[in-house]
Amino acid sequence: MKKTVAEIEHLNKSFGNNHVLKDMNLKLVEGENLVVLGKSGSGKSVLIKCLVGLIEPDEGKVNILGKNISELKIEELNLLRKKVGFLFQSAALYDSMTVRENLEFPLRDLKSKPKEEINELVEEALRNVGLEDVIDNMPSELSGGMRKRVGLARTLILKPEIILYDEPTTGLDPITSKEISNLILDIQKKYNTSSIIITHDMECARITANRMIILKNGTAINEGSFKELSELNDEWVHSFFK
Repeated sequence: MKKTVAEIEHLNKSFGNNHVLKDMNLKLVEGENLVVLGKSGSGKSVLIKCLVGLIEPDEGKVNILGKNISELKIEELNLLRKKVGFLFQSAALYDSMTVRENLEFPLRDLKSKPKEEINELVEEALRNVGLEDVIDNMPSELSGGMRKRVGLARTLILKPEIILYDEPTTGLDPITSKEISNLILDIQKKYNTSSIIITHDMECARITANRMIILKNGTAINEGSFKELSELNDEWVHSFFK
């Protein structure tokens, strides 16, 4: 039986009168790609921000790699976050830094490492996403898909045990979206990462998901494989698959 690497139990989060997450439960096991599917405003992004302590839930428990994050001091939480990669919707690259400098930034605490070793880590991360040739480019010189790949390379550079993808294909054309989805699958196979993929892109879900959860009004209403959910006799769920 595979071990659980992340778990949410009875999570609730509101912003004023807006109840975004309601009694939300989720479990991620080792080596799994878990897709969380839902329409805009269903609480998907809030969910993963609660997972890494960027947003504090009103109620419920969040466990990451065996640790209850609400019980951690800030130093302990920051150490835990180094084991959790986060790919933002926009890739969140620093526009004033080259690609190399963007990838070196997460390694700033590793100043004791020789420059050659840091260079190899940067080059390996870019090789993993097929972008060795843009190492000295500025983010403004990259396409949207290339920026996503560089963002993923920066996420990979610390060899995280868990990766959280927030809408990884948003804003990309269908061909580039498929390339990013296949890259997520390649990373899972190469590093045995455990990932939560937040998306409303059904092709991304089909390619990447080992298991899927569907959110409706901040609550998980269905769970299963892509095939199982596509065959459910539920008009609301079926609307995603049309």
